[in-house]
This record gives sequence, C-alpha cells and structure tokens, in this order.
Amino acid sequence: MAIQVPRGTYDVLPEQAAKWQAAEETIRELCRLYQYKEIRTPVFEQTELFQRSVGDTTDIVQKEMYTFTDRGDRSLTLRPEGTASVVRSYVENKLFGQPDQPVKLYYMGPMFRYERPQAGRTRQFVQFGVEAIGSKHPAVDAEVIALAMDVYTSLGLEKLKLVINSLGDTESRNAHRDALVTHFSPRIDEFCQDCQNRLEKNPLRILDCKVDRDHPLMGTAPALTAYLNEESAQYFSDVKQYLEELGIPYTVDPNLVRGLDYYNHTAFEIMSDAEGFGAITTLAGGGRYNGLVEDLGGPSSPGIGFAMSIERLLLALEMENVDIETADQLDVFVAVLDEDSRRDAFRLIRDFRDSGITADMDYAGRKLKAQMKAADRKGARFTIVLGETEIAEQRASVKDMATGESEQAAFSEMAGVLLNKISGEES
Repeated sequence: MAIQVPRGTYDVLPEQAAKWQAAEETIRELCRLYQYKEIRTPVFEQTELFQRSVGDTTDIVQKEMYTFTDRGDRSLTLRPEGTASVVRSYVENKLFGQPDQPVKLYYMGPMFRYERPQAGRTRQFVQFGVEAIGSKHPAVDAEVIALAMDVYTSLGLEKLKLVINSLGDTESRNAHRDALVTHFSPRIDEFCQDCQNRLEKNPLRILDCKVDRDHPLMGTAPALTAYLNEESAQYFSDVKQYLEELGIPYTVDPNLVRGLDYYNHTAFEIMSDAEGFGAITTLAGGGRYNGLVEDLGGPSSPGIGFAMSIERLLLALEMENVDIETADQLDVFVAVLDEDSRRDAFRLIRDFRDSGITADMDYAGRKLKAQMKAADRKGARFTIVLGETEIAEQRASVKDMATGESEQAAFSEMAGVLLNKISGEES
C-alpha cells in the first residue's frame, strides 16, 4: 500500500508554490514599509504556554492541540497559533527593555490544529501574523488593522468586509459576564455541552459557538458595547476615528468575540464577501491583549496583533478570480544538436546564471524538436541552439520567442546581449 500524505495536510507543488512565494513577498514588503521585523519561534513549545495564554476553556486547548510527551517526560505542543510564542519570546529575551516601543514583529510559518479538514482549513496550515507590543495607543490598533487590509488589497482582493468590536477592559467584561450568565442560564440546557461548561467559566465564549449560533438567545444576547465603562468606550471611539482617518470602512458587530481568552478592548475580523467562498468567510482576525505579557511573567506591556491563514488568502484570490503574478519566468533555454555541444551549453548557462539570467537546458538527450517544445512549455523568452558550427565559431543566434527575431552574438558577449534584451522588455 502506497504511503499517502496525512489527513488534513497537503503538498504544495511547484506551480502552486510560485503563488505562495509571490503572496509571501508582498507580505514581507508590506511589513518592511510598516517597519515590522520578522521573528522566528520554535514549532513546538511547552504545553503550559498555550494553556495559560490561549485559555483552558477554548476549543484550541480542549480539542485541537497536538500535544506529546518527549523522552524527558516533558509535555510539549506543536504551536496552534503564533501570538503566545511571540509574547513568550518578548518576555524571555527582554524585548520590553528596548528603547523604541512598541516592538513591532511579524511571523510566518506552519501551525497545527486537530480539526475537521475543509476548504481553506487544514490541520497543518501556514499563518502570517503581526504583533505590536508595548503601546496602548488606539492608533496602533488602527495601524495593525490597516496592515491586514493592505495585504488583501495589495494582492487584488476587493470583496472584503472589516468587522470590529470592543471587548472592553476587565471591569467592563465582568459586568457583561454577569449579564450573559443571567441571559443564558434559564435555557442553557438547550445548548451544546461545551456552552453549558462555558456558562460559568467563560460565558463570552458562548457567543462564539458554531453549534448553537442560530439559537434565538444568540440574537438577543446583551451586547458588550452596552457595558463598556467610560474609558473603554472612549478607547473604542478613538480606534474608529483612526480607521476613518485612513479611509478604511468598517462594521461594528457587538457580538463579535474572538476564540482566544487573551483578547480585550479592540477585536476585529476581515471577511470575504466573494460568492461561493463558503459558510466560514473569515480571512483574518485579531485584537488587543493587554495583560498577556504579565500573564507570561513580563512587565506591563500592552499589545495587539492579528493572524491570517495563507491558505485562505489564496482561496479568496481564487474565488475572486485574481491571478497572482509570479516571478518564475525562464529567460533563456539552450538547446543542443549533439552531445559535444552539451558541454559548451552547460558552461554557457552557468555564465547566464552568474549574470542573474534564469537559464535551463535539456538533460534527457531529446531531439531538437522535442527540446524546442520543452522551451515553449517552460515559457522561455529566448532560445539558443548549439551545434557543431556554433561551437567551432563560439557564436550563436539568440532567438526572441515572442517576435521570432534572432541576433547573432559571441559566447563571451551573450550574457550582456540577453541582459539588454530582458531589460528592454521590462522597461
């Protein structure tokens, strides 16, 4: 029996990988413009990190983590999300001591959750996220949201919807918590077992339930915005004003909560309105997490961030029929008429590559006609054919595959000729 890829995982083949690379390059360039620096954390961490940060009552911790015991009898977990690891690193490496705050970081890498695989949602997925830690100014919230929106719009997405809410500070959340308990308690037996368990531990999580989202009590649940104290209400108002300054449209959803326990104040999601995207339309989500740094042993350092799935980004592009421009163009293909010519061709393509020209040749010993078909399949801009005459004269024709025009050039000058032609095409 052939060994197959594990359920919930997949292979990214070369054609798709080129699109991944193009999307990732756009993301990295935007992070450079916004001055977010890359951080790379381990793929697995101590299990306690996620239990303390993500929250014991979340689906991630209760149902979805890949946890194992190593040979030293330590409990380790493949990271299910990125914020906890970044904040752990912020504390452990004393980044709070840097003179410039907030520290603005981004990450991109694989995450792991044991959940039911479906379109755009897998058990191993690639997540891009940013964290701005060390400032509680509402302008930082707007900047983080703007960066997330820019990723999608820069790649060509148009059917987007930004939804925001405020979860308030501790005082506001406690008042709302009591109201939720009063609201749901009389009919809690009509809800799933998870929601029944959440009623006392974390009733806000009931609003995020996928099983009971159509229950009548969901639509009449008390809105958190009605319980915001003056400070929290003003903060939310300031965030909205900064978004308006940036010309970013938004919708306030008082029932929007995030699936992780560390969020407070600003929470947001970016959704796709593209037809055929499916029931789960969320592309990215994030929010503020004042207090998380302290929970992990650091000093008071308020933070905000977001995360997005690269898989869902690519799915959204597909749903809107947006084709990512990739940079895998083959500049020149060198064909040979005989084996004696192959050695010179081999040296020639090395010269081309040293000059920054993408080059390839035949390695299967095919006839010239088959080689030219291969050049066409690869989309080569130019072709060069080497035979006995070309080797003797150390000259050959450079053929433009788009126009059919050819130009003779000496081997020693050929890289320069190609560079001139390529730059002429691109200018």
